[in-house]
Amino acid sequence: KVCRIIRKVREENNIVNKEATKAKIKTLLCNLHEDRNSRFDNIRYHGRTLTGYTSPEWIDWVAEVVEKEVYAETLIIATGATAKYLGLPSEIKYRGLGVSACATCDGFFYRKKTVAVVGGGDTACEEATYLAGLCKKVYMIVRRDVLRASEAMQERVRNTENIEILWNCNTQEVLGDEYGVTGARLLRKDGEVFDIAVDGFFLAIGHHPNSELFNQWVAVDKEGYIVTDGKTSKTNVEGVFAAGDVQDPLYR
Repeated sequence: KVCRIIRKVREENNIVNKEATKAKIKTLLCNLHEDRNSRFDNIRYHGRTLTGYTSPEWIDWVAEVVEKEVYAETLIIATGATAKYLGLPSEIKYRGLGVSACATCDGFFYRKKTVAVVGGGDTACEEATYLAGLCKKVYMIVRRDVLRASEAMQERVRNTENIEILWNCNTQEVLGDEYGVTGARLLRKDGEVFDIAVDGFFLAIGHHPNSELFNQWVAVDKEGYIVTDGKTSKTNVEGVFAAGDVQDPLYR
């Protein structure tokens, strides 16, 4: 598994345009393959945004970054996954000011305070029980009348006194002032609209894998996670591997 970054040709080579110098770049790459002590600095050209393609030569994968080309025999994709948000303007407004998608990251700031957790799966239950050990009260905002979590996680939530589940509720708006979150406005399934006072608002509604950049070359599942061969990190493209949250919908 070898990954080589081609270095910029010295000024006398005058390589500034990709199309006009493709043959010369290939020659330089072959020289570098034979001689790791090459005297070249980073090769630069006027490029585009990040793309990728396979090459029939010894270079199996090429990644193009703005003004830089990286040639490699092996590529490991480890771009992770991004937490999902509700998409509310107020949620964006207060992100970092009381809105968070990571209880273990930000829970400490809400010690002895009241918070809300959105979600009804294992992640939401785990975040809620973790926060319950820090906070005075934890609301769980669940859009259905049941939790999707495993029975073990549901039992933990039921046995935690300072967790209150708000069933059949959707968040209409995150409320706040110049200092941050002060509450949330909820809509119950029966049409009732009501507010709850909270200091922190945590999202636990899943993650989206950061695979869009690669999904035209490597296989992904319906959720966007990169598909690997069994328990290995091999993708369907020779020399390309995926690791971490971008290919793991189970453990994350």
